[in-house]
Amino acid sequence: MRGAMKRAMAECGEKRAMARLILLTATIPPIAKIGAGYLSLAKEAVHPISGGAMERLLRTSSAAFILVLCLVPASFAQQPLTWQEVRERFIDRNPTLLAGRMGIEEAKAQEVTASLRPNPQFTAATDYIHPFRSYGALDDAQPSVSLSYLFERMNKRELRYETAKKGTAVAASQLADQARTLLFTLRSAFIQVLQQKAILALARENLAYYDRVLDVSAERFKTGDIAQVDLNRLQLQRVQYESDVQTATVNLRTAKIQLLMLLNDRRPVEQFDVAGPFDFSEAIRPLSDFRQLALDTRPDLKAAVLAIDQAKSSHDLAEADASTDPTISLDGGRLPQSSGGPYGFGYVGVSVSIPLRIFDRNQGERARTKLDIARSERLRDAVEAQAMGDVESAYAAITSTVILLKPYKTHYLQQASTVRDTVTFSYERGGASLLDFLVAQRDYRSVRIAYLTLVGSYLSAAAQLNLAVGREVIE
Repeated sequence: MRGAMKRAMAECGEKRAMARLILLTATIPPIAKIGAGYLSLAKEAVHPISGGAMERLLRTSSAAFILVLCLVPASFAQQPLTWQEVRERFIDRNPTLLAGRMGIEEAKAQEVTASLRPNPQFTAATDYIHPFRSYGALDDAQPSVSLSYLFERMNKRELRYETAKKGTAVAASQLADQARTLLFTLRSAFIQVLQQKAILALARENLAYYDRVLDVSAERFKTGDIAQVDLNRLQLQRVQYESDVQTATVNLRTAKIQLLMLLNDRRPVEQFDVAGPFDFSEAIRPLSDFRQLALDTRPDLKAAVLAIDQAKSSHDLAEADASTDPTISLDGGRLPQSSGGPYGFGYVGVSVSIPLRIFDRNQGERARTKLDIARSERLRDAVEAQAMGDVESAYAAITSTVILLKPYKTHYLQQASTVRDTVTFSYERGGASLLDFLVAQRDYRSVRIAYLTLVGSYLSAAAQLNLAVGREVIE
C-alpha cells in the first residue's frame, strides 16, 4: 500500500514538473525552440519507466531555466528603437516639454479666473452706540445691513474670457514650436548614431578585408614571393585600420550618450541601440510645395497669427474697461427707539453708485493695446519671412547633397570596389606593386567614408527641411 502511494506521488510530481516546463516554453518566445527540444524527454518522464527519467527531467528543466535567465534579458536589452519609438519616448519624458504642458494648464486656469463674475458685497453695521452711558447704551443704536453688486457693462466678462482663451491657444502653439526645435535636436542626434554605426561597420569590414590580404601576404612571404620589408609595411598599415575601428567605436558611444541624455534615459550605453534607414532618396518635391506647407503648419507662424487675434481682443477689452460700471446696493435697518415705538422703525433703501470717468478713461491701456496689434502684425511678417528663408536654405542644402550623392550611387562606389578588388587580386599574384595596393585601399576607404558622410549630410538636411516646414515631410 505504501509503495503504491509513493509511486502515485512520484507520478504527480513528474507531471507537475512537465507542466511547468511546458508553460515556461510557451510563454517565453525566445526560449520556445530551446524548450521544445526538452519536451520529448519530459513526456517520457511522465511514464514511470525508470528512476533515471525523473533525474533527466530535472536536469533538463534546470538547464532550460538557466537559459531563460541568461538569454531573455539580453534579447530584450538589445532591442533597437526606431525613430518613431525614440520620438514618442522623447515627447513623454523630456522635462522641458513636460514643463510646457504645465504652462498650458496654467493658461486654462487663467481662463477660469477670467470668466468669473464679480462677487457681491455684504456689509453689516451699527451706529449711534453710547459706550460711556451707565445705562441705555443701545437705545439710539441703528443696526443696518447692505448688499451691493457691481454690474459689468460692455461684455467685459466675455471679453476677458475670450482674451484668456486666445492666450491659451498662443501658449499651445508656442509649445508646439518648442517641441519642433527640440525634435530637430533629437533627430540630429539620432542621425549621428546611425552614421557612426555605418562608419563602424565600414571600419570593421575594411579591417577584416585587410586581415585577409595579410594572411595571403604571409603565405607569399613564406614562399619567397615578397620581401620581409613589404610584409612589415603591410603589417604596419594595419594600425590605421585598427585606429579607424577604435575611433568609430568611441564616436558611436558618444553619439549614444548624447541621445540618451536627450531622452532623459539612465540605462547603460551597452543596452541602448537604435535602428533606421541610413540612405537617401532622389525624389524631392518642388520648392513651392514646401513653402505652402510651412505657411500652413509652422507652429511659430500660427502663434504669431493667434497673437494678433489676442491683441485685438485685448484692445476690445481695454475699450470696454473705459466704460462705467454701476454698483447697485440694497440696505435695510432699524431706527432707534426714540424715533417712535418701543422697537423703533425698520427701513429699506436702494442706492446706485456710478464712477465718473472724468480723468481716468483707460487711455493708456487703450493706446498700448492698439500699438500691440501693430507690433504683433510686424512680428507675424518677420516670422513668415524667417520661415520662407528657412525653407529655401534647407531645400538648397538637400538638393545639392542629392546632386553629390547620385554619382556615388551610380558608379563611384562600384568603381572604388572594383579598383580595390582588381588591384588586390593583381597584387596577390605579383602583378601590382605594394604602393598600388596601398593606394587602392586608401582610395576605397576614402570614397566609402565620403559617401557615408554625404548620406549623413542628406539626412541632416532633411531634418532641417522638416524643421523649416514644421512637420516631418522627409523621414
